Amino acid sequence: MAIATVAAMTLSALPALRAAELPITKNSPIPDFQNRAQDVAPYDFDAPPQGLFRTITTAEGFDEELGFHRTHEIVPVKPTDRFRSDTPAVFIVFHLHQHYQGFQVFGRCFPEAVAGLDPTMVIGQDAMHIALEDDSGYLTLSPPQGAWKPGRYKVEIHVGEQISEMSLMGTMRFTIAPRQENSGTGAKGENRETGKTR
Repeated sequence: MAIATVAAMTLSALPALRAAELPITKNSPIPDFQNRAQDVAPYDFDAPPQGLFRTITTAEGFDEELGFHRTHEIVPVKPTDRFRSDTPAVFIVFHLHQHYQGFQVFGRCFPEAVAGLDPTMVIGQDAMHIALEDDSGYLTLSPPQGAWKPGRYKVEIHVGEQISEMSLMGTMRFTIAPRQENSGTGAKGENRETGKTR
């Protein structure tokens, strides 16, 4: 009987000894389970917008075509980022990925590098309402005081119901050529429509 009791005590002590010998696994920090910074390219708000926008470009004009689903599709005419100083308007034409609610696309124009103009001052703005069925659109930027000054301009693209710090999606840029270059550039814009009602 005594031998059986000693044997039982010895066997019951084995699991405790083995448990004490097991290495303790260190708790992994939460960042190990998240996307690593080196694996994710940061979103650049100072570049043309991505995500919702399939394509976006500056152009001398736009045209309206019948799309694949028999919807009206806005297409750019003479896409470029360099314009004459007598250009009546600069157009930003964009195509969108599928979306599930209506919203507005805003464009705010700043004279980023234009002699005599404050680069923080908004000199032009436009907005277009995007309905649920729309997959393309455009913004129209007219020259301040009737004429463009040579230099580089930037356009902040915002999406939402109103402009805020959280609505910025990206930035477009275009250049107005000096007058001596105007005679050697292409034809004027061919847009024949400036309204946004369809």
